[in-house]
Amino acid sequence: MIEKPKHHLQTLPKGAWKRLKDLRDRQKRRRYLPIENNFQDSHINNESGTLLVPIAHTEDIPSIKGTGTIPKKPKYANLNPSCPVSRFRQLQFQRDLRIHPFTDTNVELGRNQKDIEVVEDIAKMPSDNESPETKPLNNNNTNGNGGSAPSKLKIQPKYSIHRDVLTHEVVIKQTGYAARDKSIPSSLRNCWQSWNFFALFTGVIPILQWLPQYSPRRDLPGDIIAGFTVAIMNIPHGMAYGILAGVSAGNGLYMAVFPVLAYMFLGTSKHISIGTFAVASMMTAKVVDTFANVDDHPHILPVNGSALLSNISTISPLQLLNSTLNVDPIRKTEVATSLALTVGIVNLLMAFLRLGTLSSLLSEPLVNGFTTAAACHVVTAQLKDVLGISVPRHKGAFKIIYTVIDVIKGVPQTNLVNFGFCVAVIVFMMICNEILKPRLSKICRFPLPAELIMVIGGTLISKWFNLYAEYNVNPVGNIPRGLPEPALPRLDLVPKVAVDSIAIAIVTYSIIMSMGLTFAKKHGYEVRPNQELFAMGIGNMVGGCFSCIPMACSLSRSVIQDQTGGVSQIASLVSASLVIVTLIWIGPFFSSLPRCVLAGVIIVALKPMFMQAKELKKFSKQGKLEMFTWISTFLCVVVIDIDIGLLIGICISLLALYIKGLKPYSCLLGYMPEAPGIYMDLNQHRNAMQVPEVRIFRYSGSLNFATSLFFRRALYEAVGLDKIPLTKVSSSNSNSPSKGSKSSYSPVSQNGGKAINGKLEETSGAFKVLVLDFSMLGHIDVAGCRTLTDLSKELKVRGARLLLASPVDRVYDTLVHSMALSEGPFEIFPTLHDCVEYANACRTA
Repeated sequence: MIEKPKHHLQTLPKGAWKRLKDLRDRQKRRRYLPIENNFQDSHINNESGTLLVPIAHTEDIPSIKGTGTIPKKPKYANLNPSCPVSRFRQLQFQRDLRIHPFTDTNVELGRNQKDIEVVEDIAKMPSDNESPETKPLNNNNTNGNGGSAPSKLKIQPKYSIHRDVLTHEVVIKQTGYAARDKSIPSSLRNCWQSWNFFALFTGVIPILQWLPQYSPRRDLPGDIIAGFTVAIMNIPHGMAYGILAGVSAGNGLYMAVFPVLAYMFLGTSKHISIGTFAVASMMTAKVVDTFANVDDHPHILPVNGSALLSNISTISPLQLLNSTLNVDPIRKTEVATSLALTVGIVNLLMAFLRLGTLSSLLSEPLVNGFTTAAACHVVTAQLKDVLGISVPRHKGAFKIIYTVIDVIKGVPQTNLVNFGFCVAVIVFMMICNEILKPRLSKICRFPLPAELIMVIGGTLISKWFNLYAEYNVNPVGNIPRGLPEPALPRLDLVPKVAVDSIAIAIVTYSIIMSMGLTFAKKHGYEVRPNQELFAMGIGNMVGGCFSCIPMACSLSRSVIQDQTGGVSQIASLVSASLVIVTLIWIGPFFSSLPRCVLAGVIIVALKPMFMQAKELKKFSKQGKLEMFTWISTFLCVVVIDIDIGLLIGICISLLALYIKGLKPYSCLLGYMPEAPGIYMDLNQHRNAMQVPEVRIFRYSGSLNFATSLFFRRALYEAVGLDKIPLTKVSSSNSNSPSKGSKSSYSPVSQNGGKAINGKLEETSGAFKVLVLDFSMLGHIDVAGCRTLTDLSKELKVRGARLLLASPVDRVYDTLVHSMALSEGPFEIFPTLHDCVEYANACRTA
């Protein structure tokens, strides 16, 4: 047993004696290892060869429970202490225990095993008045109460490698490396060998992959509950967003059936709710208002035995003239269905061209700012229904400004009953969402259907009080009973809406992918981008044949579907079935629903999109380019228009991406005195030391014709190449001290200077070897190789050499190919440490 000396009680940290006792126990176990049993061998390389040393025994000697003491020496143990292997292992363990740099206490063994002396390594213990800048960033020595937690004993193995410095050519020959064959016949042969019809068939129809693993007993109850919940939300959302898109409420309800069924078979996400979305509906409304010149049909409502035209106030004189003269009438539903068909074609072309990664070009600040600005357009479009006034629709740039001006002018004609009803709907929805739903979620799994309650209640109030006839409150209009008959959209409108369909296809795809990846990361499955494009293409084309608008996914419905227990797209099947029942039997019941109710539902549903503005603070911390992208996209979409603002935002996002790629990361590297072979950034690590007469320059990114100028400029600025005279630098003029002096290993400053006699002096820039660390270089072209050739010639004139370290295989292939084209020659090494050791050998030779 180890006894605690009294004079060490104040100096040792808490738990140190327990760790010392554990070290002692492990030492005794290793001392009594039997020789005749099996060992695990450890290879220790040295100059003479390889020695196999036993390092672990297959059976551990357990300690006595509760005391931690070691039992008596087993009878089968080898009692001969002169065994060379056991003696070598004992000495090695005692030496490592005494001098290991990562131990917080050093133990020396005396002649008596019970005499243990604890020596505090003061030089390696951090002082209390240590500067915060010198403390590590991952310092976890404080517990939750702010006190000092006991540090754990860390014993890490050491290793030593003794071999010759290798060049990259030697490594290539020894490893049998062969460049990848990039010829067309080889690509076709590899494609044919990897062809698997069954995998291709199941990949195109993903339901064949997850449906056999579906457990009705385990998964079906959650999908049924989620399907019911999503259907309850789909009914008011479908009608509201259908009217927002410029078509009827029935067209919005159709969105919850046909595209959903197509995506269930072909989509790879299991939790998103396909259907209508505010941004997609708003972009569709812009196209519908541009090309449609005739309404679908007058919404006839029976009121006291007479027929009234519910939308006569919204028909412009030009539309009345066109409908009268019947000059190429284009109805709104025809434009919407042709747009859905065109968006589907664009999605299929993107899937065929493997453009699934195109959504990554839409950065998070761009999507965030665009959706927030689109929410402003949606709210502006609902103001006329909130106030109950008639406002002409504007087209083109600055239409939101003209709409706001017209709404302000029409405020004196506000329908007070309509306005009061809408305010009551908004207040009721806010109370349900902010107060009732959070409390009921703790009691019941089924969420409060506030939207459906408001829609049913608004319909009943409108019927009982006859709001349309008595108070001129505009209703939704006629909702046809049953499902629409399949019909091919007008193909002559496809060229007209082709340009707008590209923007809608990109935006809806980015929304679906972002939501799909979020739920896939949460539940641990894969969402394939190109398959999502294929599913969207088929879904939009099917929807276009059944009077649907371009599809997207809803954030609120997807979250509810996940929270209520949905595990697959079977929940979407349940939801679509309930919507079909609503269309067949209950659809005409909602014909008298006031439009102001749907306007209130839309405004409340847009709250999460407006709350995205809080993310601007996060983007400002990420960088100025992110903040500029968000602000510019938001202002351009709000002030100008949706499509023009989106185009400007994409251009700014790509410009920001180009600026970041044009100025990649570069730095000078220094070595760690405690661990040779590890090189750190001199700008960030102040105690790193510069290799004498050697400059190590790390460059990340790509080196091509676009970035070669920045590469040269960053290299000149880092190493001061332009300050070296055009004559060979002698050792007396270099910045290295005389042989045997240790001042060359003094710490360097952030700009490469070093401390001499307590004063910081800048380096003159003279060096003999320049090492380029290409471990983070992803691509290089012939123009980049030509830049390296010019640099090598310039260094040779100044008496220095150029060495390249650790390029990846594709970069090495390009370098070899460029040397065949009379570039170079380049001296290439497989690792940075090989390159530095070779440079030191050449420097001291």
